[in-house]
Amino acid sequence: MMANRPTAVSVKPTEDYHLLVTFDNREQRLFDVSPYIRGNWFGQLRDKALFDKVRIGGLSVEWPDGQDICPDRLYYDSIPI
Repeated sequence: MMANRPTAVSVKPTEDYHLLVTFDNREQRLFDVSPYIRGNWFGQLRDKALFDKVRIGGLSVEWPDGQDICPDRLYYDSIPI
């Protein structure tokens, strides 16, 4: 049986469009959002004021307009720090 992936419990935006995420296993990881910031919908996150409004939403992170990152991607594609 595969263990469940850790879930995000806190998030802090950085100046360079990364997220410092703390997971429920106390691990801190850095996730680069910049490759996602394109197109009309995710492109709105280029606005730093909106990007900085990131928050925990369910098992992952989300922004006020509904943009979110898949929980698996948030964990497995981030870098441990």
